[in-house]
Parts: sequence; structure tokens; C-alpha cells
Amino acid sequence: MKSAVETLNPTRVRLTVEVPFEELKDSLDAAYKKINQQVTVKGFRKGKIPARVIDQRFGRGAVLEEAVNDALPKFYTEAVNEAELNPLGQPEVDITELKDGETLNFTAEVDIRPALEIPDYSGIEVEVDAVEVTDEDIEKSVEQLRERFASTSPVERAAEDGDVVTIDLEAKVDGEVLEDGIASGVSYTIGSGELLDGIDDAVKGLEAGGEATFASELKGGSAAGREAEVTVKVTQVAARELPALDDEFAQLASEFDTLDELKEDSRKRLANMKTYDQATQAQERVLEKLLELVEVPVPEKLLEDEINTRKHNLEHHQLGQMGLDLEKYLEIQGKTAEEFEAETKEAAVKGIKTQFVLDELVKVEKLNVNQEELTEHLMRRAASSGMSPDQFAQAVVEGGQVPLLVGEVARGKALAVVVEAATVKDTNGELVDLDDEDEDETEAPEAAAEAPAATDEEKTEG
Repeated sequence: MKSAVETLNPTRVRLTVEVPFEELKDSLDAAYKKINQQVTVKGFRKGKIPARVIDQRFGRGAVLEEAVNDALPKFYTEAVNEAELNPLGQPEVDITELKDGETLNFTAEVDIRPALEIPDYSGIEVEVDAVEVTDEDIEKSVEQLRERFASTSPVERAAEDGDVVTIDLEAKVDGEVLEDGIASGVSYTIGSGELLDGIDDAVKGLEAGGEATFASELKGGSAAGREAEVTVKVTQVAARELPALDDEFAQLASEFDTLDELKEDSRKRLANMKTYDQATQAQERVLEKLLELVEVPVPEKLLEDEINTRKHNLEHHQLGQMGLDLEKYLEIQGKTAEEFEAETKEAAVKGIKTQFVLDELVKVEKLNVNQEELTEHLMRRAASSGMSPDQFAQAVVEGGQVPLLVGEVARGKALAVVVEAATVKDTNGELVDLDDEDEDETEAPEAAAEAPAATDEEKTEG
């Protein structure tokens, strides 16, 4: 077999392959064997039909077609390996010549990973938010805890902001009560914004037994997104009573004996959260600076596939679970279809560029992923997916996704190398030492860690 490579652009090549006919022998034998098992010819046992009889009865062309279909993937892979290419997606193959007994010639056009040059990134400088925990932050944290331990007691007065009302609801669209538009005994805290737009104004001022009607756009159910006439009846009004902020509350709500100890623990927890947020912010901003330093051409077909995949996931998974369609989602977000298209394309381009650059860094820095790192990453992914580690691991193995997880860990390590080399200062001008962070917890931002659906070779080859 002989092959040659023609570069069509920085991300696409054309392979020209010439295969001597004798190299098709194994595929021809396999073709005859396969046809033998599929057909019957009077006078011959199944599987024992001579090749000349198959040629006469079914045509040599049918055998050649079967043989070529069998052989093409093997010769294509050999040509790719010989040229040391990194293909993306499936090739567009064109058989240019097939002469029985002489030769098979074909071309294959395929997108490839672009050759990248990683420049010196040690000069990257970024600014991040300072880690500052104020007394106001602590008071807010303690107040949220206090809210969780609030009690309620029925009152004989009109409902006010903050009260918990028990209500019955009935929704009508075009004058007809919806099958799923009736609910009884619903508990609702006025001002929480957890139910329907307009319900707060409707129930405020009502006593037990009072009712009101208001118009609202339904957020879910069979008529999601449609305007409905909603009747709400208050069956009970209860006032929320917050516990006193004292040592007794600290003992009730935590393992601490005093309110001061509880507040000090809140200070530490908030500091840890802000430190983690600061580290994440540093990763994201260093990544942005790195991408600015590297010229990364993006294959058009790859970008198109990635955009379509992102749209599909949004429409059929995320929005579907919320009972929304794309049109309603854009209305809620206050975006036009053109703005959505532009944002999706921008995100897809960044995701592809990020993977290309970090994967190149993995090679340049000769980074490896050990079993412990892979296991820890798998545990985190399992937790975020809502599956047990065993269930997630089984799904990964059965889906052949282990190489993808390895890639995610490797990209996270590559980004960590760049962050470590960068100069990170907070808004107070102080140098930020990220070495105090647990290195095993270092994760690339989502765009870097999780490979775009259409880019990873493990998903596309074969």
C-alpha cells in the first residue's frame, strides 16, 4: 500500500491511497465466506459454494463491493498512522479506481487536530477577587440558618409578607379548568417567589377563607408558558417565628455551645468557600489568557457538530426537564434567536480551542494520569451526576468512556501547570498563593475538563 497526504487547510487533509490487488486477498476471502453463509445454490451444501459459482450466479461486482467495504477501514487506518495524523470524526471516502486483479485507489478527506505551538506562558498575570469575609457576610449566614429553624403558628388575621399560607389553587385556560390545574393544601411562604407570578399580591390581605383571582403565566404542566386565570383560596394563615439569636439557638442549630463559636465557624466556612471560588476564578482567567496566546484554527465541520450538539442537549435535556421549549427559554432570558446563536457559537469555539490547547500541553509537559487521580475524578463526577460511584463507574466502562475521563483529568492537570506558572494577584494587589489548595482537587473549568461532544477521537474513530 502507498499513501500520500495533501494539506487542504490547517485542519483538513486529503489522503490518497493506492492498494495493490494482492493486499485485498484476505478481504476477498472474507467476502466469499460471508456470501456463502447468506445464499443457497442447488447442488451445493451451504457454505461450500465455489468462488467461481458465486461469481457466475451473483456477480463478481457484489464480491468486490463486499471486499472493499471490509478493507477500506483497515487501509484508511494504516494511512492515518503512517502519516502520523490526529483525525477528528469520520472521513469522506471516495473510491477513484477499482480494477479487478490490479489495484484499488481511493481518497479520504478528514478533519485533523491542528498543529499548535504553545508559547511561553510563565508571563501570564491575572487579577482575582480578594478573600474577605465581612461581619455582614456572617450575619447573613447565621440569619439563613435561623430561617431554617423558624416555627409557624396559625393566626387570625390577614396574611402579610413572610407569612406561611395554606392555599387551594385552580387554573383555567380559555375558560376551561386544566386537568392538572387543581392543587389543594399547598403551603406557600409569601414573598418566596416559589410559585406563580402575581400570587403574592393576590394572597396578601386575605384571611383564612378568603379567595382571589389573578392572571399568571404557567411555569409547568400541560399548559406551560400559557396565560391562565388562577383562583387562590386561603385556608390558613400562619406567622413564622424565628428563634432568638443566643447560645440556646447555637446548641439547637449546630454542634457548638455558644453563638460566638457558631459565628466563628461561619467565618471559617465562608473563608473556605471564597478561597475555593478564588481558585476557580484564577483557573478561568488564566485559561482565557492562555487561549489569547495560542493561534487555534477550528475545523468548520467540527464546530458545526459541536453547536448542534449543544443545542440538542439544551432543548431535549435541560429545557425538557423544566417543561420549557427554546422559544420560551429565550423569552425568559431576554435574548433573541440571533443572540442565542452567537453565544452558542462562541461557547463552542472556546470549548474546542480549550481542549486542543490543553491536550497539546499534556503532550508538551508529558503529563500522565495515575489510577488514584482517575478514581478521585470518577468519584467527583459520580457525585455531580447523582449516581453512586459504582453505578457511574459501570456506566463509564460499559459506554467505553474511560479514555474520556482520563482526558478530563489530564486537561485539569495541564491547566494546573499553567496556573502555577502564572502571577495571580487579588484586587488588593496581594499575591495569591494557590499552592495551599489541594492539588488533587484541581479541576479545569467545565469547558476544559469535559471534551466537546464532537472533538474527542475516542468518540469518533472506528
